[in-house]
Formats: sequence, C-alpha cells, structure tokens
Amino acid sequence: MSKILGIGNALVDVMTMISDDSILKSFGLPKGSMQLVDGVKSAMVKSETVHFNKSLSSGGSAANTIHGLAMLTVNTGFIGSVGKDDTGDFFENDMKSAGVKTFLSRRNTVTGTAVALISPDSERTFATHLGAAVELDADDLDPAYFKDFDILYLEGYLIFNKPLVERACILAKGKNMKIAIDLSSYNVVEAKLADFKEIIEKYVDIVFANEDEAKSFTGHTAYEALNIISRFCDVAVVKVGKEGSLIKRGEEVIKIGSIDVQSIDTTGAGDLYASGFLYGYACGYSLEKCGLFGSVLAGHVIEIVGARMEHDKWEKIRSIVH
Repeated sequence: MSKILGIGNALVDVMTMISDDSILKSFGLPKGSMQLVDGVKSAMVKSETVHFNKSLSSGGSAANTIHGLAMLTVNTGFIGSVGKDDTGDFFENDMKSAGVKTFLSRRNTVTGTAVALISPDSERTFATHLGAAVELDADDLDPAYFKDFDILYLEGYLIFNKPLVERACILAKGKNMKIAIDLSSYNVVEAKLADFKEIIEKYVDIVFANEDEAKSFTGHTAYEALNIISRFCDVAVVKVGKEGSLIKRGEEVIKIGSIDVQSIDTTGAGDLYASGFLYGYACGYSLEKCGLFGSVLAGHVIEIVGARMEHDKWEKIRSIVH
C-alpha cells in the first residue's frame, strides 16, 4: 500500500451549532464559505457564539484527510506549523494518537483555529484565524520528510503561499511521488485561479473539487467542469453533494452515488471523501472503488458534528472498505 504525506494548515476546529443564519450576516460571513479573519475578529466570533453548543477537534482540511487515512491504517505523515501552546499540543497529540507521523514547526504565534458555524440545514461557514499555521514556509520543508512516502496530498488553502506549494511539489516529484490537491473553497479558487492552474498543470496528478470550486475553476457546471479539469491532470474528481461524485481519467468517466444517511453537519465531508478515495488509490483499486470508498467516508462523517468520528464508526467503515 502506498504511503501518504499531507501538508496543510494545522488548525483546531471549534464546531459551533448556530440557531439561524442571521448571525452569519452580522459577522459578514457568506454562508458556505471559508473566510480568513484576524485574531480580533476570531475572538469576537468565539465570544458572541459562546452560548451555542460546541466541540473542539484538531482540524484543517489536509489534516482531516490524513487523519482519516491513518484511521484506515494507511501509513501517513503530516507537515504543518503550530504554536508553542496547549492548543498546539492538542493538535499534535490528536494526530499522533491516530498513528500519523507529524512534522510540525513550532512558532511563538498562537495555534490557528477554525470556528465552524453550522447552520440548521447542516451547511458550515468557517471563520478561520490561521495564526501559526500560516507561518509554515518553503524553507521549513526538509527533503527528508518526503523520502518514505509515495503520494503527497495538498489542501488548496496553501495556494496563498505559492512558494511553499511549489517547493513541496518539486520535492515530491524528486521522489517520484504522485501529487493530489483539493481546491478547498470556491472563494480561494476565485482569488488565486491563475496560481492554481499553473501548479496543477505543472505538478498535480489528482484534483478534487466540489461543484462550486469546479465552477470557479472552469466557469462551467459539473460535467463540463469535469472535462476541463481533466485536461490539467491525470484524475479529476468533482463532488456533487447528495448526487455523489464524478470521476474522469482519460476517456473513462464514472458516476458514483452517495450513500443514504441523515445529514447533521457537512464539515469534513470533502476531506473524508478524499481519505476514502486516496485509500483506494493507495491500494491500487479501480477508480470506481476509490469513489465508492470516498462516498462511504463522506456519508458517515456528515452523520456527526465535526470531522472526527468515534472508534466504533471507524470499525464499521473499516469492515466495509477492507
């Protein structure tokens, strides 16, 4: 089985169930988006939602995917940056407890947090204070981190530091690794479209996108977007929510349905889809199986709040995919 290394923003998620969407407007947060906020606004959002039910978990898009892969018994690693604080310790210990080998730079800045505001319809909106996460730099990437791995997984949020992304890709290709990237958020794609296209065309083998991200990348809806994205890479995946996902490699096009579940919170659905897909890919399975495994993991994670499932759920998932 291939070994998978992830790189991304190391964050601690603050999962917050809100009563209605009016609070999103008061914070100036477009529903369904990921908005970067400063420390002051992050503290304000936390303060004004203190009365809502919430839970904490280590997070960040790539970290969620790598954690999921580790729970599927894949040999995994994660590169990130956290603060020299209790929150940073929490992040590191949570990843290690799943079996992830961590390569974390420690900074004087506080560990980043992502306040996930979960609407009654289960849509989530992120107010993210990157903190120490954004201080990960190209110079922090030791070539030795890459030597035992076969696949590099990148979250699209890193595109704001293009030199970091490019160095990671160069180091990975120097080790003959495959590279996968998730486009992460439609507003990030809109802001950095040219950089995304350059990086993907030069280095990336697998691209994951949801419908909104695919439209921001191509200007087209799902099927046409799939065709366009596939020109940039070997495998293109467009996730279409309740309809499942579309996968294309060369002339092969596959449609995968979703599993029938009661959605509580969509946080982590895309991240865990990538876990399932990459697990299948690492095992050398067909693209159809990769997509099915992605649907299984995405379906199970939206039944809970947050992106961290309990061990009994993982046992059930492992019995399905192993």
